[in-house]
Amino acid sequence: MKIHRITITPIAFRDPPLLNAAGIHEPYALRSIIEIETDNGHVGLGETYGDAPVLALLENTRSHLIGMDPFDTNGLRERVAAVVRQGVRGERVEYELAPGTDPRKDVEKIYSAFEVPFLDLQARHLGIPLVELLGGAVRQEVQYSAYLFFKYAQHVDAPSTGYPPDGWGETLNAEQLVAQARTMIDTYGFGSIKLKAGVLDPAEEVKCLKALKRAFPDKPLRIDPNGNWSLPTAIAMGRELAGDLEYYEDPTPTLEGMAELHRATGMPLATNMVVTDLRQFRENVRLNGAQIILSDHHYWGGLRDTQLLARMCETFDIGLSMHSNSHLGISLMAMTHLAASVPRLSYACDTHYPWQAADEEVVRGGKIAIRHGAVAVTKAPGLGLDIDQDQLAKLHEQYLRCGLRTRNDAVQMRKYQPDWRGKAPRF
Repeated sequence: MKIHRITITPIAFRDPPLLNAAGIHEPYALRSIIEIETDNGHVGLGETYGDAPVLALLENTRSHLIGMDPFDTNGLRERVAAVVRQGVRGERVEYELAPGTDPRKDVEKIYSAFEVPFLDLQARHLGIPLVELLGGAVRQEVQYSAYLFFKYAQHVDAPSTGYPPDGWGETLNAEQLVAQARTMIDTYGFGSIKLKAGVLDPAEEVKCLKALKRAFPDKPLRIDPNGNWSLPTAIAMGRELAGDLEYYEDPTPTLEGMAELHRATGMPLATNMVVTDLRQFRENVRLNGAQIILSDHHYWGGLRDTQLLARMCETFDIGLSMHSNSHLGISLMAMTHLAASVPRLSYACDTHYPWQAADEEVVRGGKIAIRHGAVAVTKAPGLGLDIDQDQLAKLHEQYLRCGLRTRNDAVQMRKYQPDWRGKAPRF
């Protein structure tokens, strides 16, 4: 079995005006869809970031993989590293809440982008679900969490561009947030709730969290200010939230600050910002800054490297769950197969998937079902997914039309607030 064709398709799909520490989501999220075809007719699928520098590296790597055996993942890593060493030109927008934008992680990002379709091909060739390649399923479904955002009612330029109305509406206070949570829980059955914070005054966000606690007393809660609170603010807000949280995620921006926060409050702290590779993992063990790591195979180096992270967490008695960014079904199913293979999965995983429109999925059959807060592991070979080529073409055309090539939440936010800077920590 040899690779004879690789197709990389940049796409754009609608994204609501979700607020975060870096600003606000742009009207379209960018992703790259990867299809790798072998000489025996199998097609392996992948999904990753769609920003211009990543897309350039994917394209630069593509020709080096033709003729490879998809079982040769060591060779894949070697070839990816050689391409990344050559560099790539293009605008890079760095902001700390998105480790996937960090050029120091280019090898891990590009390797992961191709490793997933390589593993998909391996499993399809063997006629087994991908999770079996990862050691087998220790759970048949994976729990995800309701992921709440403060948000505006519509994108600032939506009226003039014909952009469709946002059915979720505005969420800027406690009452609106509880309504958002109720809709999401009623629709998907989520058993836990995460609030993306670092947007409003911290005291207001704590008030909103406490309103969620009253409305959903049986649902574990998390709050994620994305490092936008100073250490004194994080300590003060942590004390206000004592007893309310399942875990406290990245309230303050440094590993040293997280360690001091944990000493001051005793609260379990989670991160996808200050522990994003094994070097930082080693330092975290020394400092005890984060007691829970939120993995993400897109920048941790793929599915098997994330399994290694899981074993490290088990060795050092550190909790494990999953981080999410705006994504579609291929990423969701890769996350699900991976999470199903990891014995130490301490908490429900994050996913942005409910925020994506029902008519903007590229996998055949439409959006993947989330029932009782969980996604079931597919039983068909590989990821168990196929591409809807009409949908792929539609989202590629949308990519060409929308004009976005690199995500920049700060630039988008300045359309609402021209003097907005977003330097963290802001509070």
